[in-house]
Amino acid sequence: MSEAEASSSPERQGLTPRQARRVRIVLSALIMIAVGLTLVLRLGSTHSVLTMGFYGIALILSGSALVLSKQGRTRVATAVLGAGVAVVVAAEWAVAALR
Repeated sequence: MSEAEASSSPERQGLTPRQARRVRIVLSALIMIAVGLTLVLRLGSTHSVLTMGFYGIALILSGSALVLSKQGRTRVATAVLGAGVAVVVAAEWAVAALR
């Protein structure tokens, strides 16, 4: 590549891979903490095996996203985290609607 081509190419935008991993790791850890606190609060008001199961699944998925992020699979980690939280919230809402 000549200098003219190198200087005319657009600079890379966004996060570096290391920054992306750190962001996903921190996000996964924060969601894991939030899910754990929510589980404690929900168990204080409702003693349901389903509630424990839903939030247990969310904790497992948050931990999986954390490990995937550490391994550099940030897109997969984001998908796992987003889909997991969405499924748990929808399931909790559906169970609450049935009561």
